[in-house]
Amino acid sequence: MKNKQLLEQIENKINEQEHTAFYLYTPMCGTCMVAGRMVDITEKMFPQIHFIKADLNYIPSIADRYSVESVPCMLLFNKGVLINKIYAFHSVPYLHEQLNQLTSTDSG
Repeated sequence: MKNKQLLEQIENKINEQEHTAFYLYTPMCGTCMVAGRMVDITEKMFPQIHFIKADLNYIPSIADRYSVESVPCMLLFNKGVLINKIYAFHSVPYLHEQLNQLTSTDSG
């Protein structure tokens, strides 16, 4: 029941926000740790994007809902609509570019 409430809260946040970056990880994943640091840095650069971070172990149904194939994964939403999935967190500049594309979706 608790997982269902958490899932509903996340869904509500995604639907309420203009731009959302939803970062999924698992704590024992080394690549997730590195990607998480990159997410922390880029989060500071984009105050207009609502960031959500969640351990996929606690909400496995999210993987089914959004067809998440592996972690780390960042789901990018524009007005509640999934527009991109990032699995390869190449670098901070790469993430910056992806998030710039997310915020430019309203202008054109």
